[in-house]
Amino acid sequence: MTQLQTAPICLVENHNGQLSVNRKAIEILDKISQPVVVVAIVGLYRTGKSYLMNCLAGQNHGFSLGSTVQSETKGIWMWCVPHPIKPKHILVLLDTEGLGDVEKGDPKNDSWIFALGVLLSSTFVYNSMKTIDHYALEQLHYVTELTELIRAKSSPNPIGIKNSTEFVSFFPDFVWTVRDFTLELKLNGKEITSDGYLENSLKLIPGDHPKIKASNLPRECIRCFFPNRKCFVFDWPTYDKELLQKLDTISEDQLNPKFLEGTKAFVSYIFTYAKVKTLREGIKVTGNRLGTLVTTYVDAINSGAVPCLDDAVTTLAQRENSVAVQKAANHYSEQMAQQLRFPTDTLQELLDVHTACEKEATAVFMEYSFKDENQLFLKKLVELIGEKKGLFLLKNEEASDKYCQEELDRLSKDFMENISTFSVPGGHRLYMDMREKIEHDYWQVPRKGVKASEVFQRFLQSQAIIESSILQADTALTAGEKAIAEERAQKEAAEKEQELLRQKQKEQEQMLEAQEKSHKENLEQLRTKLVQEREQFIKDHDMMLEKQLKDQRAFLEEGFKKKAEEMSGEIQRLRHNIEDMRQNSGSFVDHLVRGFASVICAPVLLVAGIVRGIASLFK
Repeated sequence: MTQLQTAPICLVENHNGQLSVNRKAIEILDKISQPVVVVAIVGLYRTGKSYLMNCLAGQNHGFSLGSTVQSETKGIWMWCVPHPIKPKHILVLLDTEGLGDVEKGDPKNDSWIFALGVLLSSTFVYNSMKTIDHYALEQLHYVTELTELIRAKSSPNPIGIKNSTEFVSFFPDFVWTVRDFTLELKLNGKEITSDGYLENSLKLIPGDHPKIKASNLPRECIRCFFPNRKCFVFDWPTYDKELLQKLDTISEDQLNPKFLEGTKAFVSYIFTYAKVKTLREGIKVTGNRLGTLVTTYVDAINSGAVPCLDDAVTTLAQRENSVAVQKAANHYSEQMAQQLRFPTDTLQELLDVHTACEKEATAVFMEYSFKDENQLFLKKLVELIGEKKGLFLLKNEEASDKYCQEELDRLSKDFMENISTFSVPGGHRLYMDMREKIEHDYWQVPRKGVKASEVFQRFLQSQAIIESSILQADTALTAGEKAIAEERAQKEAAEKEQELLRQKQKEQEQMLEAQEKSHKENLEQLRTKLVQEREQFIKDHDMMLEKQLKDQRAFLEEGFKKKAEEMSGEIQRLRHNIEDMRQNSGSFVDHLVRGFASVICAPVLLVAGIVRGIASLFK
């Protein structure tokens, strides 16, 4: 089981406005192969973010709370704990330094911390005080800056509200937590939920005045970038100022019951509904993948570039697919070593095990790989398994050769030591009787393997001169009988040579059949994976379309007809793309599979034709 942290560790360090990745934190993430649910919290400094994160970790202590006006948390701190209700999942908590810290020199630094929180999390918690009003939304100007700080694709154009659909599959769910909330949840005299309170606060203000447009911008950004939204309001933790300064040391019965109730509701919601961090096309993020994303994003920021979501996924895919190739190749080697006992009785026995192990290895690769453009990594795996298969074949041949030679040496020991005794009248018959007995006993030895005939053929070849000498020295035979015996020996040698060639030809055919079968299995698994990826791609676009339609309806209901009409073009484009993908999905997959098959299978088919042409000569 993965050894997790007993306390938080700094993930992204922030020294004088310069961000850097803490390698020790990355090492912790690298050891986590389970999917991660990533919860990041941001907000103005001294608003109690760390307390909520400690609650999620099930601890009073952990993330530093602080009790003064000075911000305690610098950079982004991480705490990885087992998920309390999702087995084999890890809950990664990210506590960020307070926004708006007066001690900071560069306000842009806050924007990057905010952007990293969005990029890394699956649930993004924004923590504020008192109420969601015009001032609170003004303080959330960081969300409007996301349009300048993040790109979805490698293009010179940053994201904007109009193309926000690109981010639905990347961006996290949004949770707004309002601390020290003392208002009644009522609207027009009717009680509303905290979610209704948030949605009402995010309604656009009518008017075209620049100030109104500026005021509407954060509202519109939240609505467009974060379609899944939730709100929690918390009463004061305690009205005792002394206790307020040491929340991490006091017991629950010293806290305001309403505050406790809100906290428990928040924690329960996060545990139940916070999702696994997922990238486009349904790619689940594990701890080690999260570490790669952190490093990629921070490197981009430090280089002066704008973090690009597609580039980050491509970087991640390059690393993960390399690992997937190695993992699959290792699985093949381990399974072959476990299931084979050298020498195998027949070549087919080894080939059957190979086919099964290659199928398993390919499944391992398919499970851990993603975004394998042009199947370059799958091709590498096929080549690597081909090389490993060759080594197993060689090892099997060497084991068979060694075993057969040892057995033949054992059976022919007395025969060879007393070879001189056959140089007597009638000795040739005695010699042949003894050699035939050795041959009979040799073929009774079990599991000699693929080199059995070849080793015995070498033995016969080594005996040719000896037999000829014994035959010529046998005075009991006439010259005619000797000539007949000599001719018979040559004929038998030629027949055995032909038999050995036929065996080798048969083995070549078995090898080709196994290879064709393996390639067929590879193509079938590739097709299945491509279909799944295509279905996920369509699902992502369906989600984008649903989000656009929902936003359009909301704008119409609020009286913003012009904004709703502006969305029609994007909605039509999405509908057209989805329909096109559905209609051409099969041909798209077929095209990719054929491309892979042409590279991998064509040489095999060519060799197969040659081998089978040669085989016809032996029939």
